[in-house]
Amino acid sequence: MKLEDIKKKIGEPEYDFLREDEHLGKNIILLGLGGSHAYGTFTETSDLDVRGCALNSKEEILCRDNFEQVTDQPTDTTVYSFNKLMQLLTDCNPNTIEILGLKEEHYLYLSDIGRELLDKRKMFLSKKALHSFSGYATAQFRRLDNKAGRLADQNVQEQHILNSVKLAEENFKNMYFEYPEDSIKLYIDKAVSPELDTEIFMDVNLKHYPLRDYKDMWNRMADIVRDYGKFGKRNQNAVTHDKLGKHMMHLLRLYMMCIDILEKGEIITYREAEHDLLMSIRNGAYLDENRQPKEEFFELVEDYKKRLEYASDNTSLPEKPDHKAIREFTMYVNERVVKEEV
Repeated sequence: MKLEDIKKKIGEPEYDFLREDEHLGKNIILLGLGGSHAYGTFTETSDLDVRGCALNSKEEILCRDNFEQVTDQPTDTTVYSFNKLMQLLTDCNPNTIEILGLKEEHYLYLSDIGRELLDKRKMFLSKKALHSFSGYATAQFRRLDNKAGRLADQNVQEQHILNSVKLAEENFKNMYFEYPEDSIKLYIDKAVSPELDTEIFMDVNLKHYPLRDYKDMWNRMADIVRDYGKFGKRNQNAVTHDKLGKHMMHLLRLYMMCIDILEKGEIITYREAEHDLLMSIRNGAYLDENRQPKEEFFELVEDYKKRLEYASDNTSLPEKPDHKAIREFTMYVNERVVKEEV
């Protein structure tokens, strides 16, 4: 969809909620493209996503009312409240930090305060980006591995499940009480269950370990296994309509954005330099004849992981975002709202 057509579409009746919702209307300070149109990876059939920010009202600020966002599913539109967005940006949340790095022409509306927010975007950037983007990338990898595994026989699918569990396990030592390297061993062997050929086993050797931490670890692993057992219409649709390439593309895009933040201190949402590579991945260039990701794709992922690690080790960004500047800007904006200056 061309940009001029998109701007016309925003004026159509299906988007009247932007003007009529009590939280939006004159409170909107920023509207921009989201999803594939923002990344430059859209196709003729891509949906239009819109993302934005609206000021909290005077009453909401003074009475601490809990307005966080307005989501309109038919139009794939999400508009965050200003206070909620500031929290998400402070955490360098990938789904929201990209709003501050759109191409200029991809902003459908910008108020003066919206422009000030863009001008101050670097106050949100810190080494926290590594953890935020890595978390989303891991989730994307799990989603990819999950859907790819559904195309394989049971033995191969069991390996996919194990891969996902091990990915989750990589973060355990940062989340829970420390344990020796060889305390938890996960592996595949001949199945005990008569319904399976092979299955995942675990050897656990933990002493004096906090029960609540172990319970949470176990629940996270169990959730992954449970997810693979749910092959509903949504997942069947993703496999049937060859959406694996899209998941593969988004995995690399997350790494690319995070590397830019760490190396350049910039938020670059539109992936012009990597457009051809990303589109080739989306269009199935890295899927084999069985619609499984090729080994070359995983080699590409490993390469970007190494680049991300190097960028993290050598970044000039601070450990934490500029909390003082963020607080001051939040107070400045909300004070103007309370004084009815905006």
